Amino acid sequence: MAEHIVLASCSPRRVQLLAELGIEPVVDPADVDETPRQNEDPVAYVRRVAADKARRVAQRHSGATVIAADTTVDIDGRILGQPLDIDDARTMLRILSARTHRVHTAVVVIDAQGERADVVTSLVTFLPLDDETLKWYLSTGESLGKAGAYAVQGHGSVLVERVQGSMSNVVGLPLASTARLLGLHGPSDPSP
Repeated sequence: MAEHIVLASCSPRRVQLLAELGIEPVVDPADVDETPRQNEDPVAYVRRVAADKARRVAQRHSGATVIAADTTVDIDGRILGQPLDIDDARTMLRILSARTHRVHTAVVVIDAQGERADVVTSLVTFLPLDDETLKWYLSTGESLGKAGAYAVQGHGSVLVERVQGSMSNVVGLPLASTARLLGLHGPSDPSP
C-alpha cells in the first residue's frame, strides 16, 4: 500500500469503519454527480458513482491509495437515495415499512497496482412502522443525509427487525470487502 490512504468521502461513519481496520485516512471528499441515469439499476449506479469519486480524488493524490464508496437502498429495483426533506424521508420510510430491501455498497480502491472494485449487498427487514414511530424517528433529524432515510447504526436501529449480510455494508463501508481490496489479511484470510 501507499504511504497514505485517502478517503474520497467526508462520511464520519466511513472514517470510523476504516479506524476498525487500523486506518486513519486523509479525508478528501469528491464532488461528483450522483443523479441516477435513466434505467440505471441500483448495483450499476453505486458502482459508477464510487468509481467516479475514486477517480476524481486519485487525480489530486498521486501515489496515494484512494478508497471511495457509495451506498444506496434498493426496494424492488427502485433507488432510494438521500431524502430531499422530511416529507421525502417520511415517504421513503413508509415504503420500507414491514418489508425487506437491499442495501448495496460499491467500494473502489485506486493505487499503484490499478483500480479494483467490489459491490456488497445486504438484506434489511423493517418492522411495521406506525405513525407515532415515524413521527419520533423523523424528529431525531437522523433521516436526512442517509440513503433510504435511516441510519442503522443510530436511532434507526429500532426500525430494523433484522439484517442479513454485512452490517458494516449497511452502515456504508463493507469492512471485509474493503480489507480484501486493500490487501489486508484478517482472521478469515490468514497469511501464509
